[in-house]
Amino acid sequence: MGRLLDNIRLAVSQERYALSVHATERLRERRIPEWQVASGLASARLIMERPGSFPNPSVEVLVTLADGTPVRAVWSWLPRAALHGL
Repeated sequence: MGRLLDNIRLAVSQERYALSVHATERLRERRIPEWQVASGLASARLIMERPGSFPNPSVEVLVTLADGTPVRAVWSWLPRAALHGL
């Protein structure tokens, strides 16, 4: 498991994350509550880690929702300074 995923999991467990407009729209379209994806991250399976992705390092994971449905989710690591504008 990658360090990037560990850092993202820790931030999400401490509720230090924000959703993009794109992510919010996709969740709404698919009728998936945000909390299911966030809470599922703790046991998610790492698919791919992209430390060099632009504009921020990211991971792609397979999350299992409360009803057993598997979904792919992409989480990015934003520097703390980037979060001030959200």
